[in-house]
Amino acid sequence: MSDAIRTDSEMLQSPGLTERMLSALRRAAGKLAEEPLGLAGFAIIGLLLLVAAFAPLIAPYDPTAQSLSNALQPPSLAHLAGTDEFGRDIFSRLLYGSRITIQTIFFVSIIVGPIGLVIGVVSGFFGGRTDAILMRATDIVLSFPSLILALAFAAALGASLSTAIIAISLTAWPPIARLARAEALVVRNADYVAAARLYGASRLRILFLYIAPMCIPSVIVRLTLNMAGIILTAASLGFLGLGAQPPAPEWGAMISSGRKFMLDFWWVAVMPGIAILLTSLAFNIVGDTLRDIMDPRHARS
Repeated sequence: MSDAIRTDSEMLQSPGLTERMLSALRRAAGKLAEEPLGLAGFAIIGLLLLVAAFAPLIAPYDPTAQSLSNALQPPSLAHLAGTDEFGRDIFSRLLYGSRITIQTIFFVSIIVGPIGLVIGVVSGFFGGRTDAILMRATDIVLSFPSLILALAFAAALGASLSTAIIAISLTAWPPIARLARAEALVVRNADYVAAARLYGASRLRILFLYIAPMCIPSVIVRLTLNMAGIILTAASLGFLGLGAQPPAPEWGAMISSGRKFMLDFWWVAVMPGIAILLTSLAFNIVGDTLRDIMDPRHARS
């Protein structure tokens, strides 16, 4: 065991490892520079994060302040995205709504990522009955449409933003688990894992220090690609009244309230729809770009 610990320390402190990490970062930056679409996706996400962080400073109006005399005003210099049926500024509500979207993505990711990673690597590493039990449980969850299952959980737990986050998390981990399992099945037979066994490293040490870290890049890519689905599922729950509750400026709820005015006052529903479209598209592009950078097998020719 002491030999294994000493070997790990020497590997982490070796100049060659540091140089390889820096070289990998330079290669990744070079590949990203060659992906203008990927850069655009990162720019949109960066802008979304800035907007969410500084919404109180950017928003020209209070997102919940009503002014019935200004109800259903079209887009103009005074109201860039128009106003809704209560006279609330839609642009300000979109800015504050980005906070709800980022909050949902963040909490779902930090719940789903570790759960899927642990279940997947444990299943792939131990195999046998453990693998069978964990994968059958995963298959059961995968057999239900994720939106329908999320709706069932949200309806059972009560309508709120926290409920929506829990409901989405309960349905979003199986793809992560299956991906981590596939990676673990490959990594567990690697030479450095066999060397760690010879040095006397325990199974838990091998699992969490040698195998799990090698699965993390693929999990990150998968999470990024899943974020568009998370946004759409959260918007669907909000549209059905099972997400963030009024007067919170949740994009799906804004579309739901604006659907009654689609024919005459299109901007009430279209503006939040455009926000959902651009955000989902940006995360899909970023996920695709990260996959090309981290896994050359998927690189475009």
